Amino acid sequence: MTHDDAPPLADLMPWSVAPPRLGRGWPAGPDAASLKARWDAFVKAEGPDREALLEPTRSRTLHSAVGRLPGGRAGTEKLVRASGPCPEPVRVLHAPFDEQWLIPDHRLIDAARPELWRVADEQQVFVLETPESGLLATSALPLVRPGRVRPLYRRPCGEEPNLAPGLVEHLRDRLGGPVEPLDLLAWTLAAVRPDLTVPLTADPELWARGVESGRRALWLMRRDGDRPKLPGGRRPYVRAPLPARPLTLDYDRDGEALLLDGGRISPVPPQVWEYEVAGVRVLEQWFTARVTEPEPGTLAAIRPRAWPQAWTSELLELIAVLALLAELRPLDAESAPAVTATDLRRAGVLPPPEPTRRPASVLDHHEEGPEGQFALI
Repeated sequence: MTHDDAPPLADLMPWSVAPPRLGRGWPAGPDAASLKARWDAFVKAEGPDREALLEPTRSRTLHSAVGRLPGGRAGTEKLVRASGPCPEPVRVLHAPFDEQWLIPDHRLIDAARPELWRVADEQQVFVLETPESGLLATSALPLVRPGRVRPLYRRPCGEEPNLAPGLVEHLRDRLGGPVEPLDLLAWTLAAVRPDLTVPLTADPELWARGVESGRRALWLMRRDGDRPKLPGGRRPYVRAPLPARPLTLDYDRDGEALLLDGGRISPVPPQVWEYEVAGVRVLEQWFTARVTEPEPGTLAAIRPRAWPQAWTSELLELIAVLALLAELRPLDAESAPAVTATDLRRAGVLPPPEPTRRPASVLDHHEEGPEGQFALI
């Protein structure tokens, strides 16, 4: 397969959105209970104290008038008058392989990207571009920056794939068999290059191997259904209890052990410790997000007093996920027949029509705007 004429991901999945930008750290975190406690402290404060706790920006102040997030239940009155319980936190991908929680309140988020919230459901897969590190995929709303977010579907319930019109049909003809949107996404995860071009093949056997590898990567990244586990004795366990509040993370290469102060988890293969996205070690970034001391007096300072058992379980699962991903082998496709960008242009598949680069109209109901008024979109 020649790689010189591989089509860009931006043409194969035309619609993309910038990730949401929070503008303040405290509405997100690795512990949902802490977010609710932060909200309670915020609404109990009054006047200048409430304003300081918000950490206002040009986009969001106590007096900003914004609508409710699609599918959300947060209030729409201005934050200066906000009261009541915290909107139920939702899962988000805060950093590569780091699922955390977010208060889904439009008034707290500088740039929420409502078009992403409208299509977020159990069937959606968000594809994230990561600089020089290929792609990530997640079922949770992604906050990972920079890069672009490319939803697999343009509408809820898995309707209208975000793919160049005619692409799936063209590949079915060339491969002589079934091709589904999720297959194409799996192939993309397995074959994408650092420059975000995607070599496509006309070899059915190579296609099948790539789809199988990509579906496994997709399952590991999304962590849906059964939880990933390493085989037999290679499963990581807590060998020495973790301290109540660990401060340092280190790695014992000879013992294949992860060290959290005096706590010890093993076996942890070297490729897990070294696993990086955009030049940052995933395990170190995950740990730092949970132990970095926030500024005293801020809402972010409201957090667990001791390391929760849930974080240990998440860490053990993350180790298994990274170990299994590291075992996946890259495709060897150099000599296989290719479906090139030129082929797709001749077939009328590329370039994709301009409307496919914009969000679809997905509303079948009104969304609540500022101060309880209905928004017409």
